[in-house]
Amino acid sequence: MSALVSDSWERRALLGLLVLVVLAPVFGWASGVVGYTEPLETAAAETGASDAADPITPGLLPEYAVPGLNPPLGTLVSAAVGTALTLAVAVGGGRLLER
Repeated sequence: MSALVSDSWERRALLGLLVLVVLAPVFGWASGVVGYTEPLETAAAETGASDAADPITPGLLPEYAVPGLNPPLGTLVSAAVGTALTLAVAVGGGRLLER
């Protein structure tokens, strides 16, 4: 792990990502309390596009949740998986560009 994270700014960045992942269930709860909805979903509902939508696949983690887990834990797992996948793609792309 030390080869992957050598500089202090990289450690701070990973710590920041970890904090955001841990706080993801709080953000999910807060969005429900204030009645927040995704702008794209709202626009689709207002234009009738969501009625005509026919998803090709159900998605890896639909609605930012994991089926079978309670919502806060599902949100936490979803955030961890999404963050890990995004970080892996970014690091992999960076290493390809570095060469």
